[in-house]
Amino acid sequence: MKAGLPSAHRRGLTLIKAGPEAITQTDSMDNVIALAERSVPRYTSYPTAPHFSPAVDASVYAGWLTAIPVDATLSFYIHVPFCEEICRYCGCHTRITRRAAPLQNYAATLKAEIELTAAALRAQRLVHLHWGGGTPSILGPTRLAEIVATIGKRLDLSGLVEHAIELDPRRVDRELAEGLAGIGITRASLGVQELAAHVQKAIGRIQPFELVQRAAEELRRAGITRINADLMYGLPGQTVADVEATANLTASLEPSRLALFGYAHVPWFKGNQKLIDTATLPGSAERIEQVAAATRALVRNGYVPIGLDHFALPDDDLAGAQRAGSLHRNFQGYTTDTADALIALGASAIGQPPQGFVQNAPDIGGYSRAIAGGNFATVKGLAVSADDVLRAAIIERLMCDLAVDLDRLPADPAPGTDMRFSRELADLDPLAEAGMIRIEGRRIAVTDQGRPFVRLVAAAFDAYLPQNRSRHSIAV
Repeated sequence: MKAGLPSAHRRGLTLIKAGPEAITQTDSMDNVIALAERSVPRYTSYPTAPHFSPAVDASVYAGWLTAIPVDATLSFYIHVPFCEEICRYCGCHTRITRRAAPLQNYAATLKAEIELTAAALRAQRLVHLHWGGGTPSILGPTRLAEIVATIGKRLDLSGLVEHAIELDPRRVDRELAEGLAGIGITRASLGVQELAAHVQKAIGRIQPFELVQRAAEELRRAGITRINADLMYGLPGQTVADVEATANLTASLEPSRLALFGYAHVPWFKGNQKLIDTATLPGSAERIEQVAAATRALVRNGYVPIGLDHFALPDDDLAGAQRAGSLHRNFQGYTTDTADALIALGASAIGQPPQGFVQNAPDIGGYSRAIAGGNFATVKGLAVSADDVLRAAIIERLMCDLAVDLDRLPADPAPGTDMRFSRELADLDPLAEAGMIRIEGRRIAVTDQGRPFVRLVAAAFDAYLPQNRSRHSIAV
């Protein structure tokens, strides 16, 4: 807990409920804070990226691609690691550029990587396409169109379910919106983060509400009606009132989905975060109150909580997937993507073919040299075992459904696999005693109070976690 946290925060804490009413104060504040400050993964994959190894290299990945069945469905993630400026809170793999040459070179490398990938694949049906960054739109409408045309020449796009892109609202104008619509973008995610002026100044990202509003209007005018918004809590100088006001204002734009992410302060890993004064960061108790306030505000505005940190309008397909028990979680967060293989393109991008995980070289130079030499840029990865697959299924259901029945596992165990999970169930006893989960027989269900702590529940089934606990963000 941060030094100087007001005593009122230690006397009582409001936790999240999946409805507009909040749960009353807890009796064991110190225990709750201790849980919130535990270091655990975000579980956008299992096993998680710190466990990737150079043993999975470009030649291994080439073999994995070739082995994907011809009738498999594909999802592409394209990473564009460039921005015009770096926000102080940013933890992404990205760099500043304001020149055309690096963008032109990168676009050419992406097209070459697409050709290389398509040549290795027998599968042809692309069902999801997602652009992330950085700021993917920095490539500009013309280069984006050229990349999409390259994909279209080599793969079947007739069954594309969703074509999404992450956007900086400060860079969205009519020309860009129309260009995105022209290449078939169907969903755009706006990085709102926080609308309070003093917080924006502290994080180096000035974007008044009116600017975000105009960005949403331009996208809708161009025909891109499925809009997401990303919000953040735990930012420097941010208060519970700031988070609640931002949630209400953002909800007034009627995005179909929202995500609420906690700021992870890792200045030893991301140098730009050294510009943030650690003394101004909210403590653990206030972070939990911020999540609770945002949740109450969004639920009042008609949004349904999705898993740990997403929200959706009831008629959005993400909410439908949650109701149907078919919600998934990958490196882009909660998703309806059901593709058999996630193919990653671009520097530092992480993919998930059926055999495991792969990651491209994080540095643009290393990535570009590999592709120019006719090789994949894979520098590390992990081949998953039967135990990994089983535990991944358990963790995904906990993260998506907030419940799992160990007697009705969502993946078939390998012969000889220990399915008792007696150690894991014992590790969950403290959370059960705190009222954050219910264990009935071998069925685990996360309570309303425990929703913000679901990563801790999932962590009980993480066989790798004790090796690298210090490398992950705090639970809330």
